[in-house]
Amino acid sequence: MATTRRTFLTNLGAAGIVSLGATPPWFLTRAALAAEKVEKPPAEKRILVLVQLAGGNDGLNTVIPYTDAEYQKARPGIGIGRDAVLKIGDDLGLHPQMTGFKEIFDEGRLAVIQGVGYPNPNRSHFRSTDIWHSARPDVEYTEDGWLGRSLDLHAKRHAGKTPALALGTNRLPLALVCSKLSVPTVQNVNEFQLQLGAGSAANKKLRRKLIGDLANRQSATESDLDFLRKTTQTALSTARKLEKVTATYKPAAEYPTNGLGGKLKTVAQLIAGDFGTNIFFVSLGGFDTHSQQAGAHQGLLSELSSAIRAFYLDLKEHKLQDQVLLATYSEFGRRVKENGSLGTDHGAASQMFVVTPGDKGGLIGKHPSLTDLSQGDLKYHTDFRSVYATILDKWLDISSQSVLGHEFPGVDIV
Repeated sequence: MATTRRTFLTNLGAAGIVSLGATPPWFLTRAALAAEKVEKPPAEKRILVLVQLAGGNDGLNTVIPYTDAEYQKARPGIGIGRDAVLKIGDDLGLHPQMTGFKEIFDEGRLAVIQGVGYPNPNRSHFRSTDIWHSARPDVEYTEDGWLGRSLDLHAKRHAGKTPALALGTNRLPLALVCSKLSVPTVQNVNEFQLQLGAGSAANKKLRRKLIGDLANRQSATESDLDFLRKTTQTALSTARKLEKVTATYKPAAEYPTNGLGGKLKTVAQLIAGDFGTNIFFVSLGGFDTHSQQAGAHQGLLSELSSAIRAFYLDLKEHKLQDQVLLATYSEFGRRVKENGSLGTDHGAASQMFVVTPGDKGGLIGKHPSLTDLSQGDLKYHTDFRSVYATILDKWLDISSQSVLGHEFPGVDIV
């Protein structure tokens, strides 16, 4: 089988070559919060942080329709009691472990986009993840991702820079795969440095120079070797900048000692250090809760909520919160009815959370009906590409039609 550029990039990563006061009550409306207008920063200062909830998050136990009798009927074993939820509306509440999200929601900064999905949903983890990452549900095999295509549109502008970064992984997610640029993956910032081997300082300096010369050597033709040189050049540049930025940063919030907390702390560190990256990708796994869901899901939502709360507070203390839009997504939701193992199986529609860079927090769209279902699944009413289109057009200042291939209605998050 021929090696594609996507395979080449992901294998490079796997091999370690590129791995280098009082809050307002919840019932305040979005209109009331909109009185405090927040001006958007210049386009080059706007940052997108994408948080993947890998495995298929159970949206129905995340944003809970606690007044709906159908909810308790469908989930007698794993349902969340109406007195336990963190109310964000007259009939909706967050999971009780999501106190951090509740705080951000009460500040008017957390948008909850309900009923998100796409036509003819696929229940395969791999295929559905590819659909979300490529934003091309009708194309089975694709060589690039939606953010990768957005980077390719302005490839010359990004030359010699690190416009995007995937943290906590050695494998480049499809969402960031480009055809004209190389996006570094960083498993651990402390380990992302040039390994020069043993020897004197002079020998190490010479080795660094030789590697740099190789990476900077130009070729008249576009070959795989030339592509490797460009990839190495990006990795070297990223490593040097990381060394400088990480030496001076002090977090202004206490991050939880979990995986996502560490990743978002690093993202905040790079933002505060003016690292020059506009797109960050991080992931939290474990959401494929087929059995004994309650405890595992509770822990995951606690990790998600506490880590993003710390990230938001850190940015706020550094007066950077208006420069950053953070969005969560998962490849699909879960079925409405619990299964015989006190878990849930692969479903369809769910919600997206967006920590907005302004005053656009609140509930967006209606919660899907628990009786009007599609083969036991919640029906979507907001195409996830509408959220992407809004991020591209109104936040990243990139034509969504050029990236997505079609025009999609926007969502009020920016």
